Amino acid sequence: MRGSSRVHGEVDGSRLNAAEQVCRLVRRIPAGRVMSYGQIAAELASRLSPRAVGWMLHRCPDDVPWHRVVNASGGCSTDRLPDFPQGLQRAMLEAEGVVFRTNGTLDIEHYRWQPRRRRGG
Repeated sequence: MRGSSRVHGEVDGSRLNAAEQVCRLVRRIPAGRVMSYGQIAAELASRLSPRAVGWMLHRCPDDVPWHRVVNASGGCSTDRLPDFPQGLQRAMLEAEGVVFRTNGTLDIEHYRWQPRRRRGG
């Protein structure tokens, strides 16, 4: 029997299927728009935590626009990763027209993309 709780790294169900679902959803985010890690987790019925979404995007295929996923404050979490160039995510978003505030965050309510529900889904 499955429990209703999860730890940030645990995935309810197939890990491969969860990773595919994250990548499929992130591929749909239009240029110049963003989603948060928590928003993606919620769209997947909280099968995984926002942190697990981030881990999956850290290892995603090249065709996934990972840079369009930000933290709940509208910040670029990748700046905290030692193996990512500082400012890369921000530069990629700015190239798509996203404007950042002086505190380094974007207006998440302005740039947030809300996917439409697909039929039968």
